[in-house]
Amino acid sequence: MIPPSFEYHAPRSIGEAISLLASLGDDAKLLAGGHSLLPMMKLRFAQPGALIDINRIPELRGIAEVAGRIRIGAMTTETELIASSLLNEHLPLLAEAALLIADPQVRNRGTIGGDIAHGDPGNDHPAIAMALDATFVLQGPNGERQVQAVDFFHGTYMTELAENELLTAILVTPFAAGTGSSYKKLKRKTGDWATAGAAVVLRMSGGVVTHASIGLTNVAPTALRASAAEALLVGQALTPATLDAVVAAVRAICDPAEDLRGDAEYKTAMAGEMTRRAILIAASRCH
Repeated sequence: MIPPSFEYHAPRSIGEAISLLASLGDDAKLLAGGHSLLPMMKLRFAQPGALIDINRIPELRGIAEVAGRIRIGAMTTETELIASSLLNEHLPLLAEAALLIADPQVRNRGTIGGDIAHGDPGNDHPAIAMALDATFVLQGPNGERQVQAVDFFHGTYMTELAENELLTAILVTPFAAGTGSSYKKLKRKTGDWATAGAAVVLRMSGGVVTHASIGLTNVAPTALRASAAEALLVGQALTPATLDAVVAAVRAICDPAEDLRGDAEYKTAMAGEMTRRAILIAASRCH
């Protein structure tokens, strides 16, 4: 299908983009990689009167270490995440997970910020950001503010981002020595969204877990942080009994929507299984 007509704007700075958002109001939508918005426009599920294309804003791109944290511009593509030596050394979970997103053509255009700001529970970066304790930098007419990933997602396609704000960057603290991580994602075929996914970050000492964070993909109206499951890991060895308890805690918070990828029972079970697998892989990398 063909979308209805719309105005097109291509700002060259963050300030110009924010001014356009303020002047055009809720009739405007930001265009990043376009892989979520454009299909919805073609199906006429979304009918914005104006598109603000933010691809020409250089401040929104790049990966750098700033004041002890790694700053990732919101318009950084999945391919750039995969290729980043800084991420591969200090936050390998991001580079590894990006390889599981869609296919090379989509990764060349799709952006980390677009994936997050869309608020789709099927997208991968929300759960990964939660597991990484990431901070999102939002900028609007009243200046800049920072929001924790766990506080950003309010519902399916609903986020903390105001209509006159722009997600400009993602801030993440580099992994401490001895941290292991993994993202396990069950999908029907290459390029598909997850049936269920789990991002895990672990630290261990003497065979005992000293830190754990778990983010879950596509098993609720938003990505989930499995805090109760994390608490069951800390201070424990990774025995079968401990893993079974963690899996049960993960399943207890799942509330997936039934679709062609499976019914609620199946998706809930797979969330637990992906978590188990991710924990074991992350633990094997804690060195």
